[in-house]
Amino acid sequence: MKKPGVSFAQPRPLIRWSVHAAIVILLTALTQIGGLAWLAAMLLSRRFRGTRRAIAVLAMFVPLYGLGSALASVAAPVFGRVPLPCLAEQGATMHMQSMLYCVLNRQYVVPELKTAALALAAHMNSSFPGTTTLTLDGNFPFFDGFALLPHLSHSDGRKLDIAFYYNDVAGVFRDGETRSPLGYFAFEQPREGAASPCEGRDDVVTMRWDLAALQSLWSPMALEEKRTSEAIRWLSDEGRAYGIAKIFVEPHLAERLGVSAETIKFQGCRAARHDDHIHIQVSK
Repeated sequence: MKKPGVSFAQPRPLIRWSVHAAIVILLTALTQIGGLAWLAAMLLSRRFRGTRRAIAVLAMFVPLYGLGSALASVAAPVFGRVPLPCLAEQGATMHMQSMLYCVLNRQYVVPELKTAALALAAHMNSSFPGTTTLTLDGNFPFFDGFALLPHLSHSDGRKLDIAFYYNDVAGVFRDGETRSPLGYFAFEQPREGAASPCEGRDDVVTMRWDLAALQSLWSPMALEEKRTSEAIRWLSDEGRAYGIAKIFVEPHLAERLGVSAETIKFQGCRAARHDDHIHIQVSK
């Protein structure tokens, strides 16, 4: 029996707003501007109620997000960042590995890093005709210190990941292809006796994921060692003239590829593995 003075109202508004808050936080973390697009869609659909409002929010979010992304590419230079090429255009030697990176606004870098990446791509195509260099995560378009999850260091426009180059099972170079769908997490496993600075560690807080269950799902391609080693060599040598200050490569892989330089570094045992891509950054 309901007692006088005691409210049994259902907390549906609180739950609804909690869900929207979670969506805004998630979209902001994934895309930087998606949370604002969702809030704008909620504001514009406020005259609807119930299911109709939910549909209206979803319908409005997509074009608003698209518009926001287009405006971001125009406004990013004000914040010192420029977008990398998203599509494989005729004659181009570099583009993002997947359009998903561009959809999520993760293709932005400072101008000097874009210049360095384009110079690398031009060199690779000159040294190995018919070679396209694929870029992975860069940075968001706005604000230093806004982390590009799951990365911790991609927060100032000065970091960029580059995909490895691969051969098929017959040893033929596969231009513009990677083992995994997004270019990440297809790890090159250490060979017997190779350098293993993290062996035996059991860190509680770590991003060094082996993702063993996924490895058998990737395409049966092999690392194209000549191109990958030449890319790292160029970055550590000629790349210094373009401001390349650090290159993260797993020690066992640098050893296998025969590359060494002051700028080639190990990222540490708590950071993500770097035997599935090349991480580069320019100095400030």
